[in-house]
Amino acid sequence: MPRSVLYQQVATELRQAIYSGRLQPGDPLPTEAELQDRYGVSRNTIRLALAELVNEGLITRSPKRGSHVRERRALLMHPQRELRQPAGQRQEAFATAVHAEGRTFSQEITVRIVRPEDEIASRLELGEDDVAVVRERLRFVDGQPYNTNDSYFPRSLVAGSEIEGPGDIKRGANRVLEELGHKQVRVVDDIWSRMPTQQEAERLRLDPGTPVLVHVRVGYDSADTPVRVAVSVLPADKHLIRYELDGR
Repeated sequence: MPRSVLYQQVATELRQAIYSGRLQPGDPLPTEAELQDRYGVSRNTIRLALAELVNEGLITRSPKRGSHVRERRALLMHPQRELRQPAGQRQEAFATAVHAEGRTFSQEITVRIVRPEDEIASRLELGEDDVAVVRERLRFVDGQPYNTNDSYFPRSLVAGSEIEGPGDIKRGANRVLEELGHKQVRVVDDIWSRMPTQQEAERLRLDPGTPVLVHVRVGYDSADTPVRVAVSVLPADKHLIRYELDGR
C-alpha cells in the first residue's frame, strides 16, 4: 500500500477518535512507538499522520510532552446583540458574553489617531485629509489572548470624547457614540476566513494550522452615516458565532 495512503489512514482513525469524543481535549495520544506497533507502519508514516492533524488544528505536539488533543473551549458570540445593550448594562457586549460563561475578561488598549488604510477609510467614507481615532484592543479570556478588535471612528465625530482617551470605556464605545448623537441603528457585517499573518499568530499565540475569522462591522447612524468600523480577528478554534434571524 502506498505510504501516502498509510499515513492518511492513520490520520483518519485518530481524527475520528477525536471527533467522536473517545479522545478528549487535553488527552495524550499514544507515543510514536505505540502507534507504530498498533498500525504496523514506519515511524515516518506516523509522523506524517500526526503532522496532518497538527495542520488541521486538532492536536499539539512538543518534544517533551508528546502529542495531545488540542484544548477547545469556544466562546459563544451573538453579534446581533451588540446594539441591543440594555440601558443599565455597565460593560461592553464581549465582556458580558465572557462573564456570562463564568470566565475572566481583560484587555490591552492602545488609542491612536491615524489615516486608516484605504479599505477602512472607504468604509468610513473619509475624505483625503480626514483622520480616524482607532482603539486597538487585544482581548483576553482566562488570561489567554483570544482575539483582537480594532475600532475606527471618524475623528470629526469623537474628538474630545472618551473614545479618544486611553482608558477602558466600561459601558462601551457604542454608548458614547449614542451620547454624541450618533446612535448606530444599522450595521453591515462581512465575515471571512484566512490563515493568520505572522504578527497575528505571534500576538494571539496561535498553534500551527489555526485559521482565523475576520469580522468587519460597519455601523451607521440614523442619517446613514458610517460612524464606526470594527475589525476583529478571531482564532477559529476559540469562537462560535451565532446569528438569530426572526422572520416574523
